[in-house]
Amino acid sequence: MAKQLQIKDKIEPDKSIKITPFKKEIRKTAPHKHNNYFEIIYLSEGGGHHYIDSRKYVVDPPVMYFIRREQVHYWELDREPGGFAVIIRKSFIEKSMDDELKSLFTKISSQNSLSVKDNKVIHKILEILTEESKTEGKYTFHILEGLLKALLAKVLEVAEPVINRSEMKPDLYQSYLALLSGAPIVKNTVHCYAELLNTSPQNLNAACRKAADLAAADVLEEFIICEAKRLLHYTNNTVSQIAFSLDFTDASHFVKYFKRLTGQTPQAFRQASE
Repeated sequence: MAKQLQIKDKIEPDKSIKITPFKKEIRKTAPHKHNNYFEIIYLSEGGGHHYIDSRKYVVDPPVMYFIRREQVHYWELDREPGGFAVIIRKSFIEKSMDDELKSLFTKISSQNSLSVKDNKVIHKILEILTEESKTEGKYTFHILEGLLKALLAKVLEVAEPVINRSEMKPDLYQSYLALLSGAPIVKNTVHCYAELLNTSPQNLNAACRKAADLAAADVLEEFIICEAKRLLHYTNNTVSQIAFSLDFTDASHFVKYFKRLTGQTPQAFRQASE
């Protein structure tokens, strides 16, 4: 019998945001998801590996990780970590009247990992957020809202995407993953990405099968579905707008595609994630 994937819930039911120091212990965790919240993890210390979905990241502080509700992640740490964890429910962002904060949050939610070499201000904001989150005053929400906006803006200003690294030289498969996550425009054909990588679809398919036992089209499908889920959960974009952004010229085709791969329509997924 298959082991059920663990769902972790590290925030109280009556809270919409929580900021705490990252636990200082060397550990390996089982693959798990989060119970309907977004998590930002900032590490200023530590070492080992962090896995998000099918991607392996070398823990090279200072670094930030962003884990969405539908993503599976786990740790294999071999040096004591230090840093902060920020847990944000969708209700916190929805309560805010600040459209710029919502825009920054949408941009951050598209990331998996960012290197933050210029981290002094980021560290200080997180320290203040941690202290302020312990209070329950008349203006606590507004204080946390402002600090979160400052944090996201500073991260986006100074951070750089983390290049997936492993002990082996990056291969065609890793280059494909990097291109998918880094390209500003999503294309819904393997042929397009093969051209960008200066190879043939056949070579790209062989590299994906060797590295992940998946066809290149399956890797692309996984990426598109993850992006679709992110946009459905973290934005107010219509299904048609999301379909267009993911290179579907027909919204009905996107709906059928999404349902075939997830068992739900996009609208049903959105309603279930509220």
